[in-house]
Amino acid sequence: MSQMQPLSPLFTPLTLPNGAVVPNRLAKAAMEENMADDDHLPGAALLALYAAWAKGGVGLILTGNVMVDPTALTGPGGVVLDAHQPLEPFRAWAKTARAGGAQVWMQINHPGRQVQAAMGQEAVGPSAVALDLAKYSKLFATPRALEPAEIAAVVERFAVAAERAEQAGFTGVQVHAAHGYLLSQFLSPLSNHRTDAWGGSLENRARLLLDVVRAVRARVSPGFCVGVKLNSADFQKGGFEAADATVVVGWLNDLGVDLVELSGGSYESPAMQGEAKSSTLAREAYFIDFAREIGGAARMPVMVTGGVRRLAVAQQALEPKDGRDGVDLVGLARAMAFAPDLPARWRRGQAHDVVLPIVAWKNKVMASLADMAVTKVQLSRLGAGKAPKASVSPLLSLIGQQLWTKGRTKRYRAWLARRAA
Repeated sequence: MSQMQPLSPLFTPLTLPNGAVVPNRLAKAAMEENMADDDHLPGAALLALYAAWAKGGVGLILTGNVMVDPTALTGPGGVVLDAHQPLEPFRAWAKTARAGGAQVWMQINHPGRQVQAAMGQEAVGPSAVALDLAKYSKLFATPRALEPAEIAAVVERFAVAAERAEQAGFTGVQVHAAHGYLLSQFLSPLSNHRTDAWGGSLENRARLLLDVVRAVRARVSPGFCVGVKLNSADFQKGGFEAADATVVVGWLNDLGVDLVELSGGSYESPAMQGEAKSSTLAREAYFIDFAREIGGAARMPVMVTGGVRRLAVAQQALEPKDGRDGVDLVGLARAMAFAPDLPARWRRGQAHDVVLPIVAWKNKVMASLADMAVTKVQLSRLGAGKAPKASVSPLLSLIGQQLWTKGRTKRYRAWLARRAA
């Protein structure tokens, strides 16, 4: 009789601080899907996409970012959850995503200044500091600095979204404080030039994030999970650094946070897509070393996301190295757009490695946009019940995405007008 192979540590359960159990150590990390219906609700396409991921074998599914303010979206087609959206579509979404037994958390977010000017809405941020994207900067409006009362309103919006996510049947939320969105903008001295209680020292710059986490934790039940996505670094000179992230994680220890996910970068420096130039980073799993370092300050589990697509790399991320513990969960993002059942294959013993297309254009901004467009083609195919198709043209994908965005932007403005009527 042949001996049974020992179960990989990737497929052992993880108990979170609040007692909730994640069935295994692999997570479907958040990607920006932009697949909402015309009312910015989860519709048939989004449900079909999450039905595929529900069968994929991960222990945790993190949704693409759900916006807490209808006037602040990164782009058209984003899901919005505020006090006025109907809950039934969200109940259907949660039920579909939970069908495979995974924990399902809604990622909640406010984009701050990372709002396209074509959306027609005023951009806001900690300070009136515009995005620096060279000749593409004009695509984003210069933000207006938020007033103290508006900051309090933002905190309330996050709390309302979390409360309603629990009512809809999600098992947790993840507060997005990375990738250059609003909470990340407050953390970074490059975008936060305030001189009041929300600017200057790291303690002040972290105030909004900590207030949001406190408000969310107070609004949901103890068994409902609360996670935070945090940049390990901005990868910009003078920005938010790994030492800052370590201190912020220490502050989060006392706020009932069940999981910290570490990533990095922003629109200005898209390290989350493998563009970080630091010599300590590899193309694949490029945040793992940072996560090991920062995770030493964490009393809650730590998750790392960024380029993982091979079983060997995912396993190595859990292992101790150089006297530091491994991470507790490994996030798979683009890999699960191209292979939605990747964890299930790994569990069956198939060392399936996903080969991700790389857009090696000289223009890094356009290459980044094309990378995202190619990934969104795969998400759209899954949402239509089709298999992924890796061999798609980056140029045609980008052109198609731009045309789609133009049309959906018009529909977004019409939706806002209907809400205001």
